[in-house]
Amino acid sequence: MNRLLRAALLVAVAVLIPVAVAAATSPGSDTKVTVGSPPSPFSQNKQNEPAVAVNPIDPSIAAAGANEEIDEEACNAGNPTSCPFTAGVGTSGVYFSDDSGSSWMQPTYTGWTARDCLGPDPCSPHVGPIGTLPRYYESGLVSDGDPAVGFGPQPDANGHFSWSNGWRLYYANLTANFSGGAFKGFEANAVSRLDSQNYTAAKAGDNNAWMAPVIVTRQNAALFSDHEMVAADDASSSPFFGNVYVCNAAFRSQERGGLPEPIVLNASSDGGNTWRTTQLSQAVNNGQIGGRQDCAVNTASDGTLYVFWDGTDPRTRTQAIFMTRSSDGGIHFLRPARVVTHIDPTGLQDPESGDFTFDGVAGARDGSFPTVDVANGAPTGADASDEIVLAWSNGPTPSDTGGGANEQVKILYSTNRGNNWHDGGIGSPAGDRPDFPAIAISPNGEDAYLTYMNFLQPWQSTTAAPRLFQGVVRHADVAANGSIGAWSDLNRAPTGDARGSSANALTDEFLGDYDYAFATNAFGVAVWNDARNAADCPAIDAYRQSLVDGTAGTRPAPQQDCAPNYGNTDIYGGSYADPTP
Repeated sequence: MNRLLRAALLVAVAVLIPVAVAAATSPGSDTKVTVGSPPSPFSQNKQNEPAVAVNPIDPSIAAAGANEEIDEEACNAGNPTSCPFTAGVGTSGVYFSDDSGSSWMQPTYTGWTARDCLGPDPCSPHVGPIGTLPRYYESGLVSDGDPAVGFGPQPDANGHFSWSNGWRLYYANLTANFSGGAFKGFEANAVSRLDSQNYTAAKAGDNNAWMAPVIVTRQNAALFSDHEMVAADDASSSPFFGNVYVCNAAFRSQERGGLPEPIVLNASSDGGNTWRTTQLSQAVNNGQIGGRQDCAVNTASDGTLYVFWDGTDPRTRTQAIFMTRSSDGGIHFLRPARVVTHIDPTGLQDPESGDFTFDGVAGARDGSFPTVDVANGAPTGADASDEIVLAWSNGPTPSDTGGGANEQVKILYSTNRGNNWHDGGIGSPAGDRPDFPAIAISPNGEDAYLTYMNFLQPWQSTTAAPRLFQGVVRHADVAANGSIGAWSDLNRAPTGDARGSSANALTDEFLGDYDYAFATNAFGVAVWNDARNAADCPAIDAYRQSLVDGTAGTRPAPQQDCAPNYGNTDIYGGSYADPTP
């Protein structure tokens, strides 16, 4: 459908579709998303890996998710140098906004909790208040984070989808067995669902406002289903309008290091009640061919389904971003998957853990995986350009001993279903070191938004020096031919020291694996991990350095040896009006 015809259709249905409200976050400012998070103790003050979505049919409503540890026991419960994940306690936080993402609220539900286990006695978790998804404990499950959220239409009693029926929020996440038996394997992917008529009750903390979680992945005894992403087909022009899709990496031999691991796509055509699973990539992972992870999924106005991931190109044995697509609602896919581009990974190898870190030894994870969006014209599809935008953080990484240029957010775009790709330029200025970028394009294809965590120093070879970083939000106009214009800042957040973040084991930092952005025709919403409220702890720095040096010093007790706000990472974000309407 050409743009003139789409525009005419949009006018015809305008009386039925709300116009996107203007965002209210001022340029150069932001707001806290994880509003229930306490400043202390660790790890109750720890959140990361945010996701966000705006409701296409009512853009005043937004939903977010994050890895949320508000209900975990404090380090002082039992051994004060141990800060474990409490068995059975969920970590999938949920947050709502009624002003397009300008302010947020976090409901309190009832489930398995340890938030009152503050010590010194060992923790005894129990049923009580939780700040995470409800109905997991009652279903024999544990919500385990890695959130992904999306809005779609609600089906009627006959299974027909229409926005007039109301909207449905899908929240996908990892899930574990509470006490065994709910599913096979180590970790599954589950989806929680909330319908529009129950939204008020959900905000008020009613567990039953949510449907019970549904296992999405086809599990077996050795399977770890990891790092899922979700997309609802939310453009009513699509022949598969109402379908919902979850992609993930399927680690098939968890007891043997997780190998092999194909990318799989899980699809539902009945509102998330039942799911079918299709393998999209090869599964092999060996010394010659590396594995694959970090999928992204999205849909176009004609129902075309796109799935992207990063992996190793077997021809060049170098890291690459792959794409496949389906034209029949996720039943059949383009095979073999296409290499979109080769990439230079970010990060340097930590000598102690062997992992690649972005900011230094014992540091935060790197992230070169793809972030993708499609201008599909939701909620009607009438003004869609169907342009695909793809971004990733490209290396190499500079160090305090080796110098070198900074990483870059590289961008590609396609206007013909991914058959050809064009250079979209660099989304980050030369002075930035961007980690975990997230890109979004408006439904009409006229504006692009980008967020990432910007590190202010090169990779550090010791834990002695600060590692400041900040959230960044940027905007660019998109021309009628799809080309992406110059990027400008909408916000640069206050800085925080990444050393003030922590994995629960205390051996290294933890800032998660991704940030997120979402665009409407009037505004963009971004969320990122933020450490402005976290205190560095010299005792922890020294302990981590001892591990790097191979001397293994004594592990500190955070509540005795650190400032109260040690580990206090939060999710911040903002809702930014199109600066060039």
